[in-house]
Amino acid sequence: MNFLKILIMVIAGLVVMLVLAGQVGLLRGAAPANLGARDGKLLAPSNTPNSVSSQAGLYPDHPELAYAKVEPFKYSGDGKAAVAKIAAIVRGMERTQIIREEPGYLYAQCTTRLLRFTDDLEFFLDERASLIHVRSASRIGHGDQGVNRARVEAIRARFSAP
Repeated sequence: MNFLKILIMVIAGLVVMLVLAGQVGLLRGAAPANLGARDGKLLAPSNTPNSVSSQAGLYPDHPELAYAKVEPFKYSGDGKAAVAKIAAIVRGMERTQIIREEPGYLYAQCTTRLLRFTDDLEFFLDERASLIHVRSASRIGHGDQGVNRARVEAIRARFSAP
């Protein structure tokens, strides 16, 4: 019985240390230095199942292609106004901060509540195709429990609403 109590105390201590590590920012990870659109492309999806990208198909041999694929945002009319609408949606999201906003490109960071993991969220305007490409990726960890896909689809639902 003493072994069980000790084991519970050790596990509880580890959980407390993990939460404290998150609260002081040790689990944020570093933003990739190569974010942004280059030659009409956002960064490739992560090599682990923790990101989604509407441009995943540009990387046909990617190991997480099936997991990462998500549709781009479709719009009609003014592309810059469509990006501005997405920016307004992102500004209204909890624990999300826009880091870079320029014509045709938006970069934000999303932070989880408890452990303060940070995800990078990007949007890139393709005016010729009337599309806004999106990439959402966790900085650290192997999987994301579907968080990045859920985030993108929640933004899409608000973007598509009248």
